[in-house]
Amino acid sequence: MALDELASGWLTLPELADTLALPVSRVRQLLREGKLVAVERGTPPVKQVPVELVHDGQLLKGLAGALTVLRDAGYDDGQALRWLLTEDDAIPGRPVDAMAAGRDTAVKRRAQVLAF
Repeated sequence: MALDELASGWLTLPELADTLALPVSRVRQLLREGKLVAVERGTPPVKQVPVELVHDGQLLKGLAGALTVLRDAGYDDGQALRWLLTEDDAIPGRPVDAMAAGRDTAVKRRAQVLAF
């Protein structure tokens, strides 16, 4: 399944900044620091973030840690998003949904298994 189809919607960086009540410069800093992930979509291509990465007006708890583990396992941004948005029987469900439900530690543990 295409990455576009895995997300229920997408936010541009300015839209994400509005949602999080942060300046766009802070959102860009989160990307640079690896605490957030975005992919280029559309024509012309612009960086966008799946709406699932936001829960109750904040970035998912545990997102930065999960991204760090996935990157350490060799995942690029697109692969990390695909993993976060794809059903995983070991969690069970999608990792983003588990994080939204407060099960971020289980998601990080599962991501660590992928690193080995």
